[in-house]
Amino acid sequence: MAKKKRQKQRTSFKKKHQDRVRQSDLTRDFHTGNRETLADASRGERVSGKGELTRKRTFIESNDGDTVSSSEKLIRGRVISVHGLKSRVLGDDGQMYECALRQVLKSLNIDQRSAVVAGDRVRLRAASLKDGMIESVEARSGVISRTSRGQQHILVSNVDYLLIIASVAEPAMKPALIDRFLLTAEYCGVKPVVVMNKVDLVDPINFQQITGAYASLGYRVLHTSAEEQLNISYLRSLLSGKQTALAGQSGVGKSSLLNAIQPGLGLAVASVSEDNEKGRHTTTAAKLIPLDSGGAVFDTPGIRQFQLWDIHANEVAGLMPDLRPFVNGCKYTDCLHLNEDQCAVKDAVADGKIDARRYDSYCHLLESDLLPNETRN
Repeated sequence: MAKKKRQKQRTSFKKKHQDRVRQSDLTRDFHTGNRETLADASRGERVSGKGELTRKRTFIESNDGDTVSSSEKLIRGRVISVHGLKSRVLGDDGQMYECALRQVLKSLNIDQRSAVVAGDRVRLRAASLKDGMIESVEARSGVISRTSRGQQHILVSNVDYLLIIASVAEPAMKPALIDRFLLTAEYCGVKPVVVMNKVDLVDPINFQQITGAYASLGYRVLHTSAEEQLNISYLRSLLSGKQTALAGQSGVGKSSLLNAIQPGLGLAVASVSEDNEKGRHTTTAAKLIPLDSGGAVFDTPGIRQFQLWDIHANEVAGLMPDLRPFVNGCKYTDCLHLNEDQCAVKDAVADGKIDARRYDSYCHLLESDLLPNETRN
């Protein structure tokens, strides 16, 4: 029988989880007269990140993901939802587990708010038929995230499509928020679909212009109404066999659409506040919902503000398909297309080749979010 290969993995710990960096206080020993022991002390001290002077540790794993010290078989699964310190994981064996997180994973020095998010593929060790311990998290793809308090807040992971839900009324549409979701989808390599919901509430001519603007850029745009079952069958077939995340502000009808797509789902819904036309939160945490037709969707909490993660000001124009063709025509290679002279992007806006609203959204994003952050950094 061939011997299992061992794979070393080097990682960092949070500061509070490192060991004591020195065994003794040489200065204190010198002043207290304990000088005899200092004669044998090393005259130089390495601080290059070795041994106890580092927060890094090395873990050795076998090629099937089991730790070296383990003789038990780990179960693969996918995280359905995360609530505090507990995660619900659907194992590949068909069993649902309530899992805690291994201490070493909670101690990792990462920029993320949580080491485990909905959609993660994990390996767990079953403690009983219902309880388990997450031992490792597999590499992610298709990650939808935003910035929250200076950290990466991953909404979902391992998705193929991003369904951007916007309502044409109650609450009013926020095109700037749609633009931010589109940028994130472009950056993460996820296919976006713009869904204009609640179209039964207003005359279609009121949102035809913005629908046409997104469609002309190559984005798929879909008009829906959960109340009148408009395009629900089409949406159901679109989601079949796919891993799809739903995103949008509170009150746009994400849960209502899911209830229409899969009858009997029974997700909570709430009406929009009449005082401020803002939606009420009915979804408090991202949750993976398997579909009867195959695939799964992620119902995410409503978001009123979406701050981009890991996208810099000089990258935004290249992620926008309407601005991208004109970027190389600017006089300056580092042109941000704001106040610079001989800017091909601004000329295209003046000539009507770029939608003025989209350009205004671009300028507002840079000036309000990205440029202030990069100046501080």
